[in-house]
Amino acid sequence: MELTKTKFKQTELGVIPEDWDILTFDEIADSKKKWSITGGPFGSDLKTSDYTNSGIQVIQLQNIGDGKFIDESQVFVSIVKANKLLSANIYANEIILSKMGDPVARACFMPEKAERYVMASDGIRLVVNEKKFSKKFVHDYINSDFFRIRAFEISTGSTRLRIGLPNLKSLLVICPPLPEQKAIAQVLSDTDNLIQAIEQKLTKKRAIKQGAMQQLLTPKKDWAVKKLGEVSTMSSGGTPSSKIAEYYNGNILWVSISDITKAGKFINDSAKKITEKGLLNSSAKIFSKNTVLLAMYASIGKCCIATEEVSTSQAILGIEVKKQLLNEYLYYFLLFNGEALASQGQQGTQSNLNKGMVENLDLPLPKYEEQTQIVTILSDMDAEITQLEQKLSKYKLLKQGLMQNLLTGKFRLV
Repeated sequence: MELTKTKFKQTELGVIPEDWDILTFDEIADSKKKWSITGGPFGSDLKTSDYTNSGIQVIQLQNIGDGKFIDESQVFVSIVKANKLLSANIYANEIILSKMGDPVARACFMPEKAERYVMASDGIRLVVNEKKFSKKFVHDYINSDFFRIRAFEISTGSTRLRIGLPNLKSLLVICPPLPEQKAIAQVLSDTDNLIQAIEQKLTKKRAIKQGAMQQLLTPKKDWAVKKLGEVSTMSSGGTPSSKIAEYYNGNILWVSISDITKAGKFINDSAKKITEKGLLNSSAKIFSKNTVLLAMYASIGKCCIATEEVSTSQAILGIEVKKQLLNEYLYYFLLFNGEALASQGQQGTQSNLNKGMVENLDLPLPKYEEQTQIVTILSDMDAEITQLEQKLSKYKLLKQGLMQNLLTGKFRLV
């Protein structure tokens, strides 16, 4: 295959190659097959009381990923019920779209683990006319920004976008010649394979790290056990009044729960920054560099290490370690015990921890030299994982660029 130059024409969808066509989305479907483009049943036709422990799997909104089928949630109906809902049946290797969710109109292929499935109300079945279209091309086109922006524009709803089947059917789409569709699909498939290989490697590396944490952080006979409050000092932050503008947009980092959930092991920036006035007129305080930050509300147990001086919201506990405790060892201990911490949260309108609970945590404490060895091993693993994550991001950006250029005809494949 080679990249070639081409002539373009102006259309309702913008400038495209002059040998490409414009069709409606409805024309992608195979008109010779019944229910080739159709939505799931009305809610009254498929209720939770119809669900069974086995039978024909029901495809719910949460199963429809952005280019990937997600099989974590599984519910079923009987064969008898599935037969009563034949118009909502969908089969292996067909495309399913979401009527709502984030993002709306995302699509994925149905897996081959079963011959057929039943869509819930928010699914849309698409059987592609393969005499005119490549299924893989259509799948990638639906999940491209080029298509998605237009799908957003015709969606309705204030709190949650929803696309109606009639509107989707009338949406204009591009139609390159079939050989070119197949060439585009092949290039994108090759990129998908690279991305999938990196994702699989990442999954394996993360599992290995989890196993290493289990082994390295399990207390040994010669380890001491200390209350966390004995080997550290801690305090929570505060939030300057959002009604006073001069308290914000300063130079002092102000870390929130959202910042912690997005951070990795280290954090050196924040979405919001406060001023000296904001700091002095609130319970916020400055935590020194190397302080371990622990989420006490919402994302309980999430933690990171500040590489700069920071202030935080009151939902975050700043833990400054004493000499016998290495801050990175504490980070890995908290990370490994995150779920256990979350389960200890006080229940109310929002689950939360308090300072006393954290101070009272039993901390298995090896000698400082062994803490250093443990941290070195786990840090090396983190470095490998970070490299893979960066590589994955690079290939995902590469695919986005390819899609933008190939699906608009800027690059041609022959």
